[in-house]
Amino acid sequence: METRTVKSVTGLRGEITVPGDKSISHRSIMLGSLARGTTVVRGFLHGEDNHSTLNAFRAMGVEVTEGEAGELRIAGLGLHGLKEPADVLDCGNSGTTIRLMTGLLAGQNFFSVLTGDRYLRKRPMKRVLNPLASMGARIWGRGGGDLAPLAIQGGSLRGTSYDSPIASAQVKSALLLAGLYAESETTVREPHLSRDHSERMLRYFGVDVRPFPGGVTLLPGQPLEGREVLVPGDISSAAFFLVAALITPGSELLIRNVGVNPTRSGIIDILQAMGGSIELLDPRELSGEPVADLLVRSSDLMGIEIGGEVVPRAIDEFPVVSVAAACARGVTTIRDARELRVKETDRIAAMTTELGKLGAQIVAREDGMEITGGSLLTGARVSSQGDHRIAMSMAVAGLVAKGGVTIEDTGCTATSFPTFWELLATAGN
Repeated sequence: METRTVKSVTGLRGEITVPGDKSISHRSIMLGSLARGTTVVRGFLHGEDNHSTLNAFRAMGVEVTEGEAGELRIAGLGLHGLKEPADVLDCGNSGTTIRLMTGLLAGQNFFSVLTGDRYLRKRPMKRVLNPLASMGARIWGRGGGDLAPLAIQGGSLRGTSYDSPIASAQVKSALLLAGLYAESETTVREPHLSRDHSERMLRYFGVDVRPFPGGVTLLPGQPLEGREVLVPGDISSAAFFLVAALITPGSELLIRNVGVNPTRSGIIDILQAMGGSIELLDPRELSGEPVADLLVRSSDLMGIEIGGEVVPRAIDEFPVVSVAAACARGVTTIRDARELRVKETDRIAAMTTELGKLGAQIVAREDGMEITGGSLLTGARVSSQGDHRIAMSMAVAGLVAKGGVTIEDTGCTATSFPTFWELLATAGN
């Protein structure tokens, strides 16, 4: 088990570039495989989660080659060109892989099985399987159909109009991918808008996708055309360095080429509301996605109330938000974030336990946390609990903790950010 120790630094300075966006990288493989012709992906995130998706499509007959600069060339097979896999498809630790592929595979004329590691096999799947069943999908799983492995007998599907009780890009994307194979249009409505990478990329590949206030409609039976996809830096990865620079005195850090899709940029809104100095420089668009350079300076943060529509726009960043809150003046209250309970770990419980070991005053709530900031964090030995975002959040805390922080089980950071430790060392020198 890999263990690392992070000690306090005098500031983060210079320029860095974070790896490509994980969500966009997943979708580039999926849509590139379903497209006619060749798709070239530049900036692809070579992390374990994305390789799970890549390996699954290779197992279904898709040829993917890697160039010297790390770009991928995907020889698309078209909507109906995938082949039945000869073995179980292993999604590793990736919830995005298993949930989106469940929708995509439901429309194929073959049998397939999806599984994952011990953490993924504990994560709930009915949130995707139930609406897919309304489209005629035939899927079976453990725990009454709620747990992987999932067995899928693909076939003909009908369109649906689904009102999702939660704002979830994975649920929405699974239904839209299934909708590519449905006999009529598919509509998904959400209580709040979740990240819209699937809608943007489907449109970029030529699919008729029609967003409307509160939801999106997809028209089926349309071919996808191969494209060049330029993947921006992942804002979820940049978030660790945003918080690190804000809480570390003497910091001035420029993070280049970060995706600032408004359905993902809730972390910027939260940190700015806390008093964080973050500037968006040179805003532009790449492959249908908004991008900017982020200039962040150390700031005196203050506690705020966080809830409502900003939550799904920052759901992956709440572990590191809790670190920012522990370093802020006053109380930060996080609510409406029950979704954190069903991530790679129960992230509310995990951050309450691990950040509490450093002396943070943090109380878990059913749908969030209450964090009283201002106390000096002190070094301790903590665990990632096998969750990449917990590991990296605790590393950020270690930058300001007296005596440093030793983190157990840090190998999991390869899931989304293989170069995190090297980049942290570079920025902190």
